[in-house]
Amino acid sequence: MDRMVTDLVIFDCDGVLIDSEPVASRVLSKVLNDAGVSISVSEVHRRFTGSSEDDAQRICIAELGLAEPAPVFRAYRNALYPQFACSLTSMPGVHDLVRGLAIPKCVASNSSMERLQNSLGLLDLWHEFDEHIYSAEMVAHPKPAPDLFLLCANEFGTAPGRCVVIDDSPHGIVGAVAAGMAAIGFVDPADPRPGRPTVLAEAGAIAVATGSLELRKVLETLLPETAFRSSPRLAALA
Repeated sequence: MDRMVTDLVIFDCDGVLIDSEPVASRVLSKVLNDAGVSISVSEVHRRFTGSSEDDAQRICIAELGLAEPAPVFRAYRNALYPQFACSLTSMPGVHDLVRGLAIPKCVASNSSMERLQNSLGLLDLWHEFDEHIYSAEMVAHPKPAPDLFLLCANEFGTAPGRCVVIDDSPHGIVGAVAAGMAAIGFVDPADPRPGRPTVLAEAGAIAVATGSLELRKVLETLLPETAFRSSPRLAALA
């Protein structure tokens, strides 16, 4: 595959930059069960990962029969943020990958800014993006709509076709493709869901990487040769 002219690399947050999704699924499962909805952690992970909170509430109404999800999600946030504060980490190797990029970069997340500040904001990784962190709250429609990705391109004054998106959710891949951007799927090596590379490829990813080391290799193949500075700590993970 030929190298792509690239002005901007756009990262999803949960499941790409930070190892938040197992924590979030565990907490959401508990508060839903407390509200009378019997649902396992694995089912929460399958149904809700990658969704904005508004979409998650709609899922609760339409699929789980929860008439009033708003109080449940308040309880969810109240329980989730303390869990993040005591246990959240970045995805293995991703901080060094991000630090090594010599191309402009930003975050495009379906999470609220409140959640981003209480998750990514707890880590030094936040500062690697120089405040270029964008939430679905900033646009009319969250992923899988292209709005958030187009906002990122506009903020950097670059054409969508010169942007590369890294996302672990079909929502994000579909949204990136709809925005006219190249999408790379990311799979957490510890993800319990089977067939994730196939799911992301079928959503439109031009490549799928499992783990940060493989992601770096994919990016080194696709991005310009000057895309990375030296990053010996990441190389040591091999």
